[in-house]
Amino acid sequence: MPLSNAESGIKIPGFESHFLEPGTPGERGQGRLRYIAGGSGAPLVLLHTVRTQAEHFRHLIARVQDRYTVYALDLPGMGYSEIVPGASYDEPAMRAAVKRLLTRLDLREATLLGESMGAVLAMTTAADLPERVRAVMAINPYDYAGGIMRSSFLARFIITGVLAPGIGPILAGVEPKPIMSAVLRGGLGDKTALREDYVDELLAVGRRPNYSIVARSVYASLPSYIAARARYAEVKAPIHLVYGEKDWSRASDRQANQRLLPAAKFTQVSEAGHFIVLERPDVPAKLLP
Repeated sequence: MPLSNAESGIKIPGFESHFLEPGTPGERGQGRLRYIAGGSGAPLVLLHTVRTQAEHFRHLIARVQDRYTVYALDLPGMGYSEIVPGASYDEPAMRAAVKRLLTRLDLREATLLGESMGAVLAMTTAADLPERVRAVMAINPYDYAGGIMRSSFLARFIITGVLAPGIGPILAGVEPKPIMSAVLRGGLGDKTALREDYVDELLAVGRRPNYSIVARSVYASLPSYIAARARYAEVKAPIHLVYGEKDWSRASDRQANQRLLPAAKFTQVSEAGHFIVLERPDVPAKLLP
């Protein structure tokens, strides 16, 4: 049964929240997963980045919901998915949640679109479920050392502190709006693309009990996403790599993925940063198959 998405301060017309309850013992380790769904057409699964949620895609959804039935997942512990004490946020555990969405809803001929961490998960899920995936769009894959800490001195200072023993859990639970906004703007070419209501939504979610533990664990899991690059070559579906010109990845990082995936399409978005779906949602909307 769909539930209203009243828990989110951001409303997307025609979309409702749904929840996947854990079934198997392994799924109970991930807890209940929330996703939003709506639109019509072939299935399109949207996978968000670090410290965000399904509503990250609201501007893209508005452009594609007449062509696709869209499923935007809150990854485990993030958004309004359940926070399970002691849960893993490494890439294999997060991938298992994406696979759970596809298999429990019996999605076939699905296009997977992910940004950043979600881009890595789109690739590895496609490698695991080739019979269900029609195409993959990987936007600014977060599969290189440094990640968000490359964006600015402030981001480097904050993330280093969050990961530090002792003081880290305390810092992870403190998110002043000006600092959150500044860190997010470090991932944008067009700084005006960061909307105040979106920042307010992320801050509200960040006040959930134990959310600071989730955020800290996700940042600490980056090495598992770098390791997941080894799975890219297993993907059988067509791949489109999309990078912002001003993304945190370096030219060498992008070229490495081009060499690894010589058959993949490659698009670089002029002047865009890491969060392309926030500042240039028109681009992935046009590039989707």
